[in-house]
Amino acid sequence: MTEILNQLSGLIADNSDVFWTGFLVFLRVGAAIALMPAFGETVVPQRVRLMAALAFTAIVAPAVVRDGLLPQEGSAQSAFSEVVIGLALGFGMRMFILALQIAGNVVAQATSLSQVFGGATPEPQPAIGNLLVIAGLALAVMSDFHVKAATLLIESYAILPLGQIPKPADMSNWGLSQIANGFSLAFALAAPFVIASLIYNIALGVINRAMPQLMVTFVGAPALTAGGLILLVLVAPLALVVWQAEFSRFLGAAFLISR
Repeated sequence: MTEILNQLSGLIADNSDVFWTGFLVFLRVGAAIALMPAFGETVVPQRVRLMAALAFTAIVAPAVVRDGLLPQEGSAQSAFSEVVIGLALGFGMRMFILALQIAGNVVAQATSLSQVFGGATPEPQPAIGNLLVIAGLALAVMSDFHVKAATLLIESYAILPLGQIPKPADMSNWGLSQIANGFSLAFALAAPFVIASLIYNIALGVINRAMPQLMVTFVGAPALTAGGLILLVLVAPLALVVWQAEFSRFLGAAFLISR
């Protein structure tokens, strides 16, 4: 047993740079997994997320070692920078899930369905938001999301080198760009429902003005709900296609800043 331990100690001493590199890669990958869609959901057990992080590390680390992207020296600063970069990458991907949630909330408010089956998930949200999120996650996983995510993590080392803290100004501009894109995407997905609800309520107001005796609230509320559900069936598939295309574009060019 002593001989085996001595051999392991010698192996670690001879390959300290490789082991330190693997640890730094795990920090970046693990931080990204914590916020990554599908793999980082709260319903996924922590042990499963840990194994996913180790699996991604086993894929990403050899590419880093192969390309010679070894850190200059091991330090707490290098470890901190990797965690920050991983969280930033995970945040960029998580914004697309938040876009679906925001779109679902806007749609639910516009169609008077905000309180139907709300709070049925770990993150309380209307049923429409839950439907969009689950459908979006399913589409992402079916479209080889794990491969695209691993490719993004590998390519991130060319722009954000291993062990180097990114410039705060660049990270701030990139983060603000992702937030702006997320809200723009959310409104674009919910726009058909908002426009239809606006037109419907204007028409209802005109009818109420012309016929004050008619109880438009009792007539209009059920019609608005039914119309919202019908519009959801027609628009949701197209909205999810648009969302998937934007998500794939981000995974392919995550470090571009939209102006």
